[in-house]
Parts: sequence; structure tokens; C-alpha cells
Amino acid sequence: MIDIDPSDQTERDNYKLMIGSIVPRPIALMTTLSPEGVVNAAPFSYFNIVTANPPMVSISVQRKGGVQKDSARNAVATGSFVVHVTDESNVGAANLAAANLPPEESELGFAGFTAVPSSAVPVPGLAEAKIRMECVLEHAYPLGGTADAPACDLLIGRVVRFHVAEELLSGGRIDAQLLQPVSRLAGNFYAKLGEAFSLDRPE
Repeated sequence: MIDIDPSDQTERDNYKLMIGSIVPRPIALMTTLSPEGVVNAAPFSYFNIVTANPPMVSISVQRKGGVQKDSARNAVATGSFVVHVTDESNVGAANLAAANLPPEESELGFAGFTAVPSSAVPVPGLAEAKIRMECVLEHAYPLGGTADAPACDLLIGRVVRFHVAEELLSGGRIDAQLLQPVSRLAGNFYAKLGEAFSLDRPE
């Protein structure tokens, strides 16, 4: 084994080790709404479940030079956002939504997304997603970096509404094969679901 002290490496070196090791990562395609009414859409793979009681998710939005990205800034300003599951049918558009557009320009037109009204939050959802979760912002934590220039904003969202394509649900469970989720690897690489297997949990 190679013994590596992260303090002896650059941020980019540690980044490469982490995104190459922590795989596959689910991709949250998140929409937010600016105070000026512009809908922002962007994909984030630092994303996961926090708890189911009540249902909460986490998204870590990386900063550049300590400056907040539009997604984090909007979520904090409006107190809400919508998370969509990235799948084989929308991953190309999700990738386009990662473009570095100015705050006054929406990614929806650029990526080819269609906005649909949400039920419980002011932020619109995306018609092209099979699953979306309307969230209210529970917490926003600036983390890492320095006090003057944090490295990221960790957003904790409480899900107040689920929207699920009818064909995916069976007995209250999601059929992953029909969902066709896509995950993030390192570099420009993504992965499909692949072969599933089952293991009994110990008593």
C-alpha cells in the first residue's frame, strides 16, 4: 500500500484521489431560483441521503476562490431547491447544465430542459426527470478552505414533496432498472447501473 499524507499534496492531488476512489456517485441535478427570478440548473455529484425521518438530502456545492456558485447562493436566498435524479435519458442535458453561464442566464434553454411548477416550493422542477424532490433548505454550512474563503457550501435539504414517474413505482419501491440512473466517476467518465446482486444482511 502507498501511504499518502493529504497535507503533503495539493488540493488537486487530493481531489483526484477522492473522485477516483469514491465511486460511483449519484448525480443531483439541482434547480434553484434567483431573487431576480432566473431558474438555475446544475449537476452535483457530492450528493447523498442524510436521513429518512424526516427525508433529507445533502449536496456539497464547491466554491471557486471562496466565491459561492449560483446554486448555493440561490438556495440560501430563497430557502428552497429541487433535486432531480440524473438518468440515461437526461445525463447529456445535465452535463450541458454544468456550463459556466452568467447568473442572469438560465441553463434551461441552453441544456434543453423544460420547467414545470412545483407543488410546495417556488423553485420549478424539470419535466425531463423521472424523479424529483422538492426541498426546503434546513442548513447551509460553509466548510473547508479558510474563514475568509470557504471551499464549499454543504446544503441540507428537507424533502417536502416527491414526484415519481408512475411506471417506476411498484409497492412503494423504485424499480432501478426502469429508472436507469447514471453515476459519476472521475474525469469525464460516467457509469450506468450495471449488474445488481443481493446479500442477506446479518441478524
